[in-house]
Amino acid sequence: MVSRFFCPEPLPESGEIPLPEPVSHHALRVLRLPDDAPLVLFDGTGREVAARLVVRGKRAFAELGAWSEPVRESPLELVLVQALASADKMDWVMQKAVELGASRIVPVRAARSVLRLSGERAAKRVAHWRQVAVAACEQCGRNRVPEIGDIVDLAVHLSAGRDAVEFVILDPHAGEPLTSLGAPQRARHLLIGPEGGFDELELAACRAAGARALRMGPRVLRTETAGLAVLASMQALWGDL
Repeated sequence: MVSRFFCPEPLPESGEIPLPEPVSHHALRVLRLPDDAPLVLFDGTGREVAARLVVRGKRAFAELGAWSEPVRESPLELVLVQALASADKMDWVMQKAVELGASRIVPVRAARSVLRLSGERAAKRVAHWRQVAVAACEQCGRNRVPEIGDIVDLAVHLSAGRDAVEFVILDPHAGEPLTSLGAPQRARHLLIGPEGGFDELELAACRAAGARALRMGPRVLRTETAGLAVLASMQALWGDL
């Protein structure tokens, strides 16, 4: 497979460019790519460019070739609102949600969240998750890196989007199955609780914000499974799968 790399600064249309230091390090020191190895670069605008690696000593450059704009984004605007879970579970959710086409991921604090983050620790973890999202895009072929939001309280997120989006929450005891929902006509936010689930006050807040409770079968799904299962199901029903 041809190695793909995200370059955060806008790429020129042609010519030779120095690769950003993190990309250069990954290409030369981690992947040990040889001179003239084929590459694909993207800068988040939706396009990608074929390139060739140019190695000069310890520096890596890329000779840009033909641009293309393959369609790899989902036609659905699906936002995963994931309550904080343990660190390894959050990394897994971030990676797989990007692969499954989530347009945005919002980490939220919940009463039963095992992971507690604030201040500098929260900022560092969000920066880490954003790098996880970049790596997932490089692997899966997406040319737009979905936004990973700052950590906010669930109530803050619910109040900010109440009039412009559609909220969905899973409940194994709900009367309606997911298939009764229909294709989204606007941004659809999938509210996923932590390991212990949302508490009663949080569930009441979700209902007050207009969240529609739906079931994904009779079994209770783990927090790291639930959001991914919904994303995959919605893509299969109405998206690009």
